[in-house]
Amino acid sequence: MADGAGGAGAPGCGGGEPEVSDSLKTFGEVVKAFRKRAGLTQEEFAPKVRYSAPTVASIEQGRRFPPPEFVERAEEVLDAFGALRGAARHVSRRPGLASWFRQWARLEAEAVSLYTYECRLIPGLLQTEAYARTLFVNQLPPLGDDQIEAQWAARAERQRLLRERPNTAFSFILEEHLFLRRTGGAEVTRALIDHVLQLAELRNVEVQVMPQVQEDHAGLHGPMQLLETPENRFLGYCEGQETGQFIPDPKVVSTLQMRYARMRSQAFSLSDSRALLERMRGAV
Repeated sequence: MADGAGGAGAPGCGGGEPEVSDSLKTFGEVVKAFRKRAGLTQEEFAPKVRYSAPTVASIEQGRRFPPPEFVERAEEVLDAFGALRGAARHVSRRPGLASWFRQWARLEAEAVSLYTYECRLIPGLLQTEAYARTLFVNQLPPLGDDQIEAQWAARAERQRLLRERPNTAFSFILEEHLFLRRTGGAEVTRALIDHVLQLAELRNVEVQVMPQVQEDHAGLHGPMQLLETPENRFLGYCEGQETGQFIPDPKVVSTLQMRYARMRSQAFSLSDSRALLERMRGAV
């Protein structure tokens, strides 16, 4: 489930090993050096930055992307002379990405609009950590702990786009059955619905739910993503079992745009989608 796992957040089946990030390992070594300079063990340092000792260990080993809050707190606690902030700016923003997804991920990071239709699972940009880890743990062939950490780091980092790019318009059309499946159990599903509802409150994020019963459906060809570049060019992306397909052909992209536009009219409205999610949340 390398994070082609979801360009769209699609199933992200294993097309290739996650990329190991040397910059993550380097950042971890810098943190470790300053921690030891301060005479702190990981167990002593962890509560000072308000993270668990295992999380600190994962960051120092280069297995987990350092959250901004961790960087700021560690910088202050360790009196690191700005070194940690500087090192964090050079940490790779693409750990754990499948090779066939990286091109789309680069475009996604600069897009002025992004459109996602998904019928298999909740898109990566909308997933909670618990939901994502359920997908990772159940992947076949099985992933090792380091691979799972790298893939969650990649997903968490991509999710920052929703808040860090407030001028980018994000549209999601999700099948109703994705929530009814209760992937990970009732508690994970409740938290997931709460999370999606919270993100849908952002001015740049729209979430529509496609009814489970829908006689006319323009999305029967499968999941898709569309994005608009800063030059106002539209591109497409579709993800399968082991590969992702980048679609630059204007004629094909035009077809995808027509299908997406039709699905927008077939799905519940924004307000009706919110009401449905709230009802499902109460029923879990």
